[in-house]
Amino acid sequence: MSRQPQNSLSSRITPRRGDETTQAMPCVTILLASYQGARFIQAQLDSIAGQTHPDWRLLVSDDGSRDGTREIVTEFAARQPPDRVRLIEGPAEGATRNFLHLIGQAPAGQMLAFCDQDDMWFPEKLARAVAALEGIEGPAHYAARTIIARHDLKPAGESRRFQRPFGFRNALVQACMAGNTSVFNAPAAALLQAAVPAARAAGIESHDWWAYQLTSGAGARLVHDPRPALMYRQHDESEMGRNDTPGAMARRLGQLFAGDYGAWLGANIRALSPVTDLLTPENLAILQGFEAALHLSPPLAAKRMHGLGLYRHTRAGTAALYLAAATGRLRQARSASTRNR
Repeated sequence: MSRQPQNSLSSRITPRRGDETTQAMPCVTILLASYQGARFIQAQLDSIAGQTHPDWRLLVSDDGSRDGTREIVTEFAARQPPDRVRLIEGPAEGATRNFLHLIGQAPAGQMLAFCDQDDMWFPEKLARAVAALEGIEGPAHYAARTIIARHDLKPAGESRRFQRPFGFRNALVQACMAGNTSVFNAPAAALLQAAVPAARAAGIESHDWWAYQLTSGAGARLVHDPRPALMYRQHDESEMGRNDTPGAMARRLGQLFAGDYGAWLGANIRALSPVTDLLTPENLAILQGFEAALHLSPPLAAKRMHGLGLYRHTRAGTAALYLAAATGRLRQARSASTRNR
């Protein structure tokens, strides 16, 4: 993995001229990936319309819905000021690819917010995020807890409150800056836009995990709001389910020993490798050490990862991570190019 020239950073993430006007009242571009969402999307759209932060735009990328989703969005757009809501064609390759597509289509120089089609935002959701990010000059990434809800939005409890710090050593091995609550200031949004082509080519599993890795790796300010920001609806068609119940946590730990998790780690590394110029020197060294560890024999891999200080937010999760490494479950096959370095 080679580091690219530092001078490419400013040219790739410098906001466009005219950002001075957005700083007084930041415009937030909301990125909503939709597919067959007619059952629930109206409630989400109404919650967006009810935001106390008045300056927002909505970009919806639809992946070929045939259930009336597009018509609901079109009717919603007709009730909004001109050009406030835009509906575009998605890549029809799943939710992660759809969100990457949205990032690539979003205007430069604005804040971005991820949005799931079946949640319901609290009225102050955007306002709280904007206030939390206000005054931060460099990149910053906001996320919050949620209220877990049934399909009828009846509350079932709050999402887990994380106790350990958020940062790159955690982001490399755990996705926990919830994508459906995530908001990025303009410099952080520019990082995402610069790195989208590499993420798409790498075939990453999760856009929000990738976003957490990229922003933390670049030294962004990470703000995790302990107050819930939305109703996180659980239903049979949910793309991702809750992960805070004992059963869900056991399944997540089990994934550490499955081949899929190791494949996800490999894809994440491939997504970051072409954009190492966006990372801080310290985090670049951590990434390189992690990549090297995943190619070592199992006992050495676990030892190297421990030395790097990688961690999940629970002791059981961290122990399972190291055990998976020690038993060879995370080991990556070396490509010819890697062997010849």
